[in-house]
Amino acid sequence: MPDPAPAAPFYKRVLLKISGEGFCPEGGFGIEAGELQNIAQQCVDVSKTGVQLAVVVGGGNFIRGATFAEDGHIPRATADYMGMLATVLNAVALQETMEKLGQPTRVLSAISVQAVAEPFIRRRAIRHLEKGRAVVLAAGTGNPFFTTDTCAALRATEIEADVLLKATKVDGIYTADPKKDPTATRYTNVSYQEVLDQKLRVMDLTAITLCMERKIPLVVFDMKKQGNIARVVRGEDVGTKIFPG
Repeated sequence: MPDPAPAAPFYKRVLLKISGEGFCPEGGFGIEAGELQNIAQQCVDVSKTGVQLAVVVGGGNFIRGATFAEDGHIPRATADYMGMLATVLNAVALQETMEKLGQPTRVLSAISVQAVAEPFIRRRAIRHLEKGRAVVLAAGTGNPFFTTDTCAALRATEIEADVLLKATKVDGIYTADPKKDPTATRYTNVSYQEVLDQKLRVMDLTAITLCMERKIPLVVFDMKKQGNIARVVRGEDVGTKIFPG
């Protein structure tokens, strides 16, 4: 008998946030080929199901603006712009790998790097998605003092995404740090208000507030487990879902 057809995607248009650390092993630096291949393959698998996929990439595998400003004694704004350039490195690497796997992909940057990326224009990004191209969004919001998490919330709002997926190295949100507290339990579902009231560390306050105001559901999940992105897109019980209201 033929294999059963895969389940249809639960979401049509998805904004996926991948931290810079997703491009290297835990505690590593830069881009590691195996980690990049894993991310790209998962993104391609999702795109091939007909999902319109936009990806916001972080740059923490190269530099974190806020931390570097403190440690490097340079202005925070300059450090943040350096971080934006780091996200361009990740975005171009992801684009090239996805296209080698057969998925047309475009990089759109919030700062001008015209030799390697298109400028971010909302209508252009949406048109790429409608044409079946994956979109990788680089350079955050293009402004210092804003995280790539905030960028993800903003772009999800702009492109009218059905859901914001935050890919991390943990399998959801816990009542406490599971590494320190063996009694910590994972939330399956939680509201934005509960996230704020309980000070759960999910994203920065600006990003959480924007998602809550715009009523964008958010799923926090472990990206390192192969196939998890597709499972989340199919609506399976993976990670923690944060819902408005």
